[in-house]
Amino acid sequence: MIVTLIQSDLYWEDPSENRKKFESKINQIDSEVNLIVLPEMFSTGFTMNASEVAETMQGETVLWMQRVAKQRKCAITGSLIIAENNQFYNRMLFVFPSGEIQYYDKRHLFSLAGEDRTYTGGKEKVIVDYLGWKICLQICYDLRFPVFVRNVENYDLILYVANWPKVRTNAWDILLKARAVENLSYVIGVNRIGLDTHNYEHIGHSQVVDYLGDYILEPEETEGVFRVELDKIKMLETRKKLDFLSDKDSFEINI
Repeated sequence: MIVTLIQSDLYWEDPSENRKKFESKINQIDSEVNLIVLPEMFSTGFTMNASEVAETMQGETVLWMQRVAKQRKCAITGSLIIAENNQFYNRMLFVFPSGEIQYYDKRHLFSLAGEDRTYTGGKEKVIVDYLGWKICLQICYDLRFPVFVRNVENYDLILYVANWPKVRTNAWDILLKARAVENLSYVIGVNRIGLDTHNYEHIGHSQVVDYLGDYILEPEETEGVFRVELDKIKMLETRKKLDFLSDKDSFEINI
């Protein structure tokens, strides 16, 4: 599978300008692509001002994602703020080339920033089936909670979209590798860059790690569009040879 990661600065609480910016970067993709990955809250930045910038599932940003997916004949994913049933969600949409949508609502809300007081947490782990790949959708702070993402479904790829600050970049790098190694899975992390309105700096470090913890794409610190190709057959051969997942613990998660 061919995946394109887009690492970018974000316009604060300005969905229109962010859509234009990402569309410009998507237009730079001049080769085959199966999946485009955008950061967390790519249309607004990581804001707690949800009531002012939230959209619906019929809103402009969702429609834009559907249009891009259909025009490019590929899937596109990233998270945005969705208002639904008088609640707000940090929702990761996975839009198929047909325009069909599956989504994951962020389970672990970042209490240090008050995300848990603004948004409603998700309750379901979501695995998307796409082009013969089973893809686990995750958002930023979820990265710190390995039990929820444990590979009991034999998924092939974990996607983390984030607004992860520079001050904790070391944790980001370590945990992405850990999730790959412990789950014998590819891991992709896509983060933003730049300063937000609160002067929190982000240096990206978007990256792709294989099932043994080796970099396919080393952490990037510049704004850019990055292309990788993932090989499922090699991953399955490694799983069969090592078979670590057969020894995993059995457990239940109470939510």
